[in-house]
Amino acid sequence: MDRLQSMRVFQQVVDEGGFAAAARKLDLTPAAVTRLVGDLEKHLGVRLLQRTTRRLALTPAGEVYLGRLRVILGDIDEADALAHAHSREMSGTVRVLAMPMIATHIIAPVIAEFQSLYPGVQLDLHVHEVIDPDLEDHDITFLTDSVPIVSTAIRRTIVDSHGMLCASPAYLARHGEPTVPEQLREHRFLRLRPSGVRLRAMRLIDPTDGDRTLDVEVPSTVTANHIDTLLRATLTGGGLSSFPAGLIAPMLNGGLLKRVLAPWITNRLSLVAALPSRKYMPARTRAFLEHVVEHTRKITAGLGMGTAGERPPE
Repeated sequence: MDRLQSMRVFQQVVDEGGFAAAARKLDLTPAAVTRLVGDLEKHLGVRLLQRTTRRLALTPAGEVYLGRLRVILGDIDEADALAHAHSREMSGTVRVLAMPMIATHIIAPVIAEFQSLYPGVQLDLHVHEVIDPDLEDHDITFLTDSVPIVSTAIRRTIVDSHGMLCASPAYLARHGEPTVPEQLREHRFLRLRPSGVRLRAMRLIDPTDGDRTLDVEVPSTVTANHIDTLLRATLTGGGLSSFPAGLIAPMLNGGLLKRVLAPWITNRLSLVAALPSRKYMPARTRAFLEHVVEHTRKITAGLGMGTAGERPPE
């Protein structure tokens, strides 16, 4: 008996819910699948599956055995993948899911340099608002910590960020720069308003004073549910606005935007990378993740933001 094959067949029968479905999945005959599971039960001296004409169920012994079996087969697959990785150059596809603002301002700027380092790796990038991410369909999902992810996922905080008030130098030259929160009422504001959400007073947080908060009613001359529209309008002198520091770091460093009313911030958020709940990460996936982390660390240096979190398991 090929015990490893029998173990894999048994797991597939359970996962597919039947012998015939498992046979189709494994490209075997139903008779072969039945024989392999029977051989495994004979070897163990215990029945693993309770078979009836209508349903298939695990016996108590089968349930315990399957739990250990999944770990064993996972370790075998991981060992195979690690061994194969040493005989292959960096190649293949990294499937990435990212929120639009992260894709535009964090992912897109690193692509050219990553391609020059790893020309054999392809990126398959999917961009949309992430509400309930299907992590198993992607190698890496980039999102903010406001989006819930399953507890079994591998989670890495790339950078801890905060909302920062800013404006273009041209706007500040025309309208002056606020020096105290109360002066915000005298300025034009561009504000993000998600669909169906009523705007409230702008909340300011002073991280140097025990996170003291202050709510200020500000005139919203432009509202939009699209952050890049507001960013473009801010860059061209439309008014004051608040953006995540990690998003606008290159524009602050390049002088296109100027922070106002420091040290006040408008919120806290983290940029997070989430990965499926598996221990082994392909080398190409790890390389891309580390490249994004390093780029983000460089552009946010000096903005008072946290550094990258713990690395995922090797």
